[in-house]
Amino acid sequence: MADSISAKRWLPLEANPDVMNQFLWGLGVKEDEAECYDVYGLDEELLAMVPKPVYAVLFLYPITSQSEDERIKEDSKTKEPSSGVYFMKQTVGNACGTIALLHAVGNITTEIKLVEGSFLDRFFKSTANMDPMERAKFLEDDGEMEVAHSVAATAGDTEASDNVDTHFICFAIADGKLYELDGRRSGPISHGASSPATLLQDAAKVIQKMIEKNPNSINFNVMAVSKKGGADAF
Repeated sequence: MADSISAKRWLPLEANPDVMNQFLWGLGVKEDEAECYDVYGLDEELLAMVPKPVYAVLFLYPITSQSEDERIKEDSKTKEPSSGVYFMKQTVGNACGTIALLHAVGNITTEIKLVEGSFLDRFFKSTANMDPMERAKFLEDDGEMEVAHSVAATAGDTEASDNVDTHFICFAIADGKLYELDGRRSGPISHGASSPATLLQDAAKVIQKMIEKNPNSINFNVMAVSKKGGADAF
């Protein structure tokens, strides 16, 4: 899940919208503001079923030797991101699910309302002017988040284990571009121009290419963070 700089390891979050939602709502996202939904496929018909507007996309994929080589190769050409992107590094093992959610919320704080004084409200205000590594250290030292993450990690349907070979990343928009946000990378990866109206389709294209590079794996999961009860909600 991560090249952990610290010795600290958490239990991984399950790729389950119910788990993610309780986690987000418990930390300060208002329940009527945003919700995680399963994305059942990447073709147009299935993408059309996802409630709109979509604020961010979460992607779980298997860590393989090929995906690691690709990450190292892309890291070597990562450019300094726009100051408009909220990005943080990952220093805690298995914290990638939490990091992906923080990347999602951190890039839509102007779109959704957080509960005043909640953990997320305080977290983003405290880390607004920090660099990515300072944000990682802030999270690592935060006992409240560690407890919340532990509760969420044990709330899923599968038995929690810290021996995993999958990894969560987030796709979000900042300054009119689609960014791949992964705390294991040296910085955000820009995937070109995008907009809130096309975020899901644009992210799906990138995800499809990543899946095609790992034809022997089935451990993929896609979720959308959307407006709760938005258009086309099931």
